[in-house]
Amino acid sequence: MLALCALWPALAWAPGPPVALLTINGAIGPAIADYVHRGIEQAGKQGAQLVVLQMDTPGGLDTSMRAIIKDILASSVPVAAFVAPGGARAASAGTYILYASHIAAMAPATNLGAATPVAIGAPGGDAQDEDGKDGKAGKARKGESGGASSTMTRKQVNDAAAYIRSLAQMRGRNAEWAERAVREAVSLSASDALKKKVIDLVAEDVPDLLRRLDGRKLKVSDAERVLKTADVVATAVEPDWRTRFLAVVTDPSIAYILILLGIYALVFEFSNPGLVFPGVVGAICVLIALYAFHLLPVNYAGLALMLVGIAFMVGELFFPAYGSLGIGGAIAFVIGSVILIDTDVPGFGVPFSLVLGLAAGSAAFLFLVVGMALKGHRRPVVSGREELLGSTGEALEDFEQEGWARVHGETWRIRSAAPLKAGQRVRVVAMHGLLLEVVPEP
Repeated sequence: MLALCALWPALAWAPGPPVALLTINGAIGPAIADYVHRGIEQAGKQGAQLVVLQMDTPGGLDTSMRAIIKDILASSVPVAAFVAPGGARAASAGTYILYASHIAAMAPATNLGAATPVAIGAPGGDAQDEDGKDGKAGKARKGESGGASSTMTRKQVNDAAAYIRSLAQMRGRNAEWAERAVREAVSLSASDALKKKVIDLVAEDVPDLLRRLDGRKLKVSDAERVLKTADVVATAVEPDWRTRFLAVVTDPSIAYILILLGIYALVFEFSNPGLVFPGVVGAICVLIALYAFHLLPVNYAGLALMLVGIAFMVGELFFPAYGSLGIGGAIAFVIGSVILIDTDVPGFGVPFSLVLGLAAGSAAFLFLVVGMALKGHRRPVVSGREELLGSTGEALEDFEQEGWARVHGETWRIRSAAPLKAGQRVRVVAMHGLLLEVVPEP
C-alpha cells in the first residue's frame, strides 16, 4: 500500500511526459512570483516536458514580474504563457511575461498590452517601479514632455521598452508593437495579436492548447525538444503553505492592520509592564508587517507619518496640549496611511474606508488604553506596605513594649514606646518586616 502511494505522483502524470499547469489570477506580486518559481522548479524535478502558465492579470509589481521572467529564462522546461479563459487579460506585467515565454498563446476574447511603467515613491528618489494599467500612458507621456520628474519617467519608460524589445528579439516576436505597448500603452485582442505575430497561436482552453502544441519543436537551454502533448492531461500545481502565507501577509490591507496591531500591543505592554503576552504579540505582528513592507512598494515617508501620528496621539494623554497633539496626530496618521502604499495597481492599495475606520479606532484605542493606565497610576494605594503606614488598629492585650493588635482585620505583631491596654486605638508609623511600629491614637 505504501509503495502504491509513493508511486501515485508519477502515475498521475500518465500516459506521457508530464505537463504542469500554473495559474496566475490577479495582480502579480511577491506571492505570485514565489508560486511560479516553485512551480517551475517542481516541474523540472518531476521531468515535465512543458509548463503552462495560465494568466488573467491586470499587471503588478516590476520586481515580481522580473523575478518570474528570470525563472522562465533560466528554466530547463519550456514555458507556455496562455491568456485564458475567455475575457481574461495579460495587461502590463502580463505582457512582458507573455513575451518572455517560449510559447505565447491566448484564448478568444482576451487581450494584452498597456505595458507603460508607472513610478512609485517621491519624485527624484529611489523609486521602485510598478507596471501600470490602461490609462497610464497619458501620465507617462506627460512626464516625458518636461519638468523635474521627466528624467526619471524617461529612464523608466526607456528601460522598460528596451527590456521588452530584448525579450521580443529573443523569442522572434513583434518587437515594434512591444515597444508601442510600453511607450503608448496600446492593447491588442487575441486575433489581432496572432496577425501581428505577437503570439504564436490561439486556443480555446488548455486541452486545445496541448493538442495544438503536439509535435512543436522548441529550443530550451541550447537543446531542441519536441513536445508530445496530444494525449497528456495537464496537472495543476497548487500553491504550498509558504506561498499562501506570502499571499496573506503581502496583501497591503493585511500588512497595514498587522503593523497597527503590533504597535497597539507594544503600547499596551509598555503601559502595563509585566503582562508579556501583548509584548510578544506586538513584536511578532510588527516583524511580519516589516517583512511584508520589504516586499511591497511601500512609501516609507507614509510609514514615518503613521508612527509620528500615533506618537502624537499618545503624547496628548501625557501633556496638556488641549487637543492639538491629538488632532495633529490623527491627521498625520491618516495622511501617512493614504500614502503608505502609493500605487494604483489593482490589489496593491489600501482602501480609504479602511484607513478612516482604523484612524478613528486608533485614536479611540489609544485614548482608552493609555487613559486607563494613567488613571491606574493615580489611584490611591489600597494594599501593601504603603497602605499600612498611617492606618489605625486596636491593641488586643495589655503590654509595655511588644504585643498584638488587629489592623485592617488582620492580627499583627506590634511594638510601641508607650504602654498600651487592650482595646486601645493605635496608629502604624513604621514597618520592620512583619513587625509594625505603632503609637497610641490621641
